[in-house]
Amino acid sequence: MISINDLTFLIGSRALYDEADWHIKPGDKVGLIGANGTGKSTLLKIIVGEYAPTSGSISMAKDLKIGYLNQDLLSYDSHHSILHVAMEAFERQNKLHDEIEDLLKKIETDYSEEILNKLSDKQQEFEALDGYNIEYRANEILAGLGFSTNDQQRPLNTFSGGWRMRVMLAKILLQNPDILLLDEPTNHMDLPSIKWLETYLGGFEGAIVIVSHDRYFLDKIVNKTVESRKGKLTTYAGNYSFYLEEKALRSEIQRGEFKNQQAKIKQEERLIERFRAKASKAKMAQSRMKALDKMERVEDVDDDNPTVNFSFKFSKPSGRHVVRIEHAYKSYPNVDILKNAEGVIEKGDKIALIGANGKGKSTLLRIIAGTEKFEGFCETGHNVTTTFFAQHQLESLHLDNSILEELQAFAPKHSDTELRGILGCFLFTGDDVFKKIKVLSGGEKSRVALAKSLTTDSNFLILDEPTNHLDIQSVNILIQALQQYEGTFITVSHDRYFLDHVANKIWFIEDEKIKEYPGTYAEYEEWDSKRVKPTPKPIPVKQEEKKAKVANEPASPNTQQRLKKLNDQLKKVEEEIAAFEHSVTEKEAELTKEEVFSNQQKLDEANKKYLAEKTLLDDAQKRWEILASEIMELEG
Repeated sequence: MISINDLTFLIGSRALYDEADWHIKPGDKVGLIGANGTGKSTLLKIIVGEYAPTSGSISMAKDLKIGYLNQDLLSYDSHHSILHVAMEAFERQNKLHDEIEDLLKKIETDYSEEILNKLSDKQQEFEALDGYNIEYRANEILAGLGFSTNDQQRPLNTFSGGWRMRVMLAKILLQNPDILLLDEPTNHMDLPSIKWLETYLGGFEGAIVIVSHDRYFLDKIVNKTVESRKGKLTTYAGNYSFYLEEKALRSEIQRGEFKNQQAKIKQEERLIERFRAKASKAKMAQSRMKALDKMERVEDVDDDNPTVNFSFKFSKPSGRHVVRIEHAYKSYPNVDILKNAEGVIEKGDKIALIGANGKGKSTLLRIIAGTEKFEGFCETGHNVTTTFFAQHQLESLHLDNSILEELQAFAPKHSDTELRGILGCFLFTGDDVFKKIKVLSGGEKSRVALAKSLTTDSNFLILDEPTNHLDIQSVNILIQALQQYEGTFITVSHDRYFLDHVANKIWFIEDEKIKEYPGTYAEYEEWDSKRVKPTPKPIPVKQEEKKAKVANEPASPNTQQRLKKLNDQLKKVEEEIAAFEHSVTEKEAELTKEEVFSNQQKLDEANKKYLAEKTLLDDAQKRWEILASEIMELEG
């Protein structure tokens, strides 16, 4: 399908690729991985012809159809609706549609056989290309990527960059290419859309090459992993988890070969040193020296997984209650975000705030940070010091500062040695710390901003999409840093591996309320897959039709029986709600007892019981709403 042979690509005097080889076969689902700066995105641009290789060759069939998603598409602008933009994928069908419309107009005055034959030919081709279903297909793809029916009629230029990227992805998927080249396709996507894309790509019949930092996404999709490292491309015959195991095994073998070779080299050097001065042995020594010079050296294994060993501390711990939200109301035009919402963040909570885009995750973070207006009450507790990390803060970095100067200005209490230690944790070593901010990539700027956030004397962190633009190695570093962080934090992220390794509580917004699950992300996923979710409310009958129905059709015996049954169920649920409310009140009182909140073990146990009872109460209230809705519908 695509054959890359002896590829060399130079940037200045630096070889990004040095005689690299790679063959992409039909049906391959490849994860292209490697640290930032190893040329993954550049390689995709070389494949599509945007960049020319310095030497080597890339061969492919002339009629190979490539679908290429890259971050440059964020700049694409159009005043047309996103449905129209997505349907631009159907070039031939759109052209035929316009030609058919013209012929239909002509046929009103020209009944010639030539026009009729042309029209028939065009219609047959249009039908053969499934032209009558292209709008349905576009609707389906856009809906899967999170666009409502109303959204699909809005102009592209009214959407933010992340949503525009989804439209461009929809357009590429609709082109049904032979191979998809996807550069960070899950950036700016929410979890439901990522899961939809996983399902779609799982059934895609062509080849796929994905550059992504989302380990779970790669594990779901790919059957091969190609690592870009030190100018070479190394293939592993499995997904990302397989790659980790296989690479560890290969590294162990390489480490053994390196040690054996080093021992042999030392032995040879000792022999040469011993006999080179003796005339009778000089020839032998010279021969051994030549053999040693020609020996193909085995490289030692580099450590690709640096560990964070900096202690992220703060001068004063917070009180027990870090944040308390009560009676919070927030809405935008035509969208309700929060209605009488409540939530409490306790000392030591590591909260992942999850959910679909548009549900108000970032809004809630801004409310907690005190930068968003709302109705209600949000108070930080005793001794709470807060740092808020958001993507727009990358713009506040001082471009003319070096990396080290940026941290020196932000954290003057830290010594240069401490700051360089922190930067080392975020992969800025040696002279890297003297690089100007203005020459850094997006991922490098993210790492600088995160390093700044973690040097603050804050015991509460608010992190909005901290993993955006980070490679897998950098995500691992952030995970280690947050695992060592002794304070409290709340984070929004679409990276499930990241969430699963840092969070001990899950928050989600549902029915305009803040809901909480007391466990890890993996535990939440299992719980969420089993829980009974509210069923959609029935579509309301028009008022005139309803009145006519009531006037002309008396309730049938079956309807009366159904009403009686529903009312009985409603009464039982009301009794359950009363019991749960009483139990929740008791559990809340338990949490305020000194012998409980002064003992961490007792506090954790009491808190779990309280949250479990609160979840039961919420579920009962949802069941009441569903039953009440059904009764109202039957009663007309």
